[in-house]
Parts: sequence; C-alpha cells; structure tokens
Amino acid sequence: MKKSLGPKTLLYPTPVLVVGTYDTHGKPNAMVASWGGICCSQPPCVNISLRKATYSYAAIVERKAFTVGIPDQKHICQTDYLGIASGRDADKIAVAGLTSVRSEQVDAPFIAEFPLSLECRLVHTADLGLHTLFVGEVVDVKIDPEALTLEGDVDILKINPFLFDPGARRYYGVGEFLGNAFSVGRDIPGSSSAGKQV
Repeated sequence: MKKSLGPKTLLYPTPVLVVGTYDTHGKPNAMVASWGGICCSQPPCVNISLRKATYSYAAIVERKAFTVGIPDQKHICQTDYLGIASGRDADKIAVAGLTSVRSEQVDAPFIAEFPLSLECRLVHTADLGLHTLFVGEVVDVKIDPEALTLEGDVDILKINPFLFDPGARRYYGVGEFLGNAFSVGRDIPGSSSAGKQV
C-alpha cells in the first residue's frame, strides 16, 4: 500500500531553468526556476511560476518578456549561485562570471555560456497563490551549433542539462538513453500501431 505524504510540490524530475530579465534600470538579471515547462505546442509556449517577492517578477511584468536558459552541467555552480543570490543585492551575472547577451526578439537578456535559450514574449499571467504563472510565447530559440546533431536536431547529451530533485533539494544529470518515444510502447501486445504525439 502506498503511503500518503499530503499535498507537496513533488513532481519528478523538475527542470533547472534560468530566467533572464532586465530590471527597471536596464540591468540584466538571471534567476533559477524549477516550476516551469512547455505548456503549448502551437503557438510554442513555455510557462514559469515565480513568487511576487522575487526580483525578476516585477521585471517580467514591466518588460512583458523573459528568456529561459538551459544551463549545462559544467556551469552548475554558477547556476546554483543565480538561485541563491538576489538581483536586488548584486549584479548576479557578473559575480557568477557569466556573459549577458541582449535578445534579438524580446526585451530580455540570455546567458551566452548556456547552450540553449528561449526568447519569450509574455502572453498570459495568472495568480495561483504564492506563485504567479507567466506564460511566454517562444519567438526564437538560440542554441550553440555544437549542441546539434549532424542532421540539425538538438542533442540532449551535448546540451548536458541537469535536473532538480525538489524533495531532497539535489541536482542530478541526465541518465542513459532508454528508447524512442511514441515507439517503445508498440511492443506491448495489442497496442495500436498509430502513435500519438503531443
């Protein structure tokens, strides 16, 4: 029999997302968020949930834009620092030794050292309680060419992202390849041959 843990934010795994914004004075800032992910495929949209107390909250409301960066494992210390410090107290990007790049499509910066960045235009906001849900339409994706396959697809192993365990508050790397999505399920006897994609 399963044990009840009560209502908790235990969804596994959660991503490590670096949210880039400009404050009122135009200073670039970055924070770490794990409450987020893909929320629509057409138009392509992602969501992040932030507390009103965060420095980035007001920046997103004012600029109507943000970026979402996917940090790689070699920048785990810098990324963790971005989640510990507040942009109110420090120029976090400079302290972390990272480079801010102005987005070409939206009024927000991204981190040059991270292999993948999404440029997002704010399209929806919803107050949920302690957190506010921001939905951003992805207007462009920037990726290091080295993180692509020869066919031009994104290679998750070359991005080398890491994940957050919200229960134990630990980071983990991406594991081994297990099988092809919308394919391995066809091995079940009686399964339909038609795959359904998101």
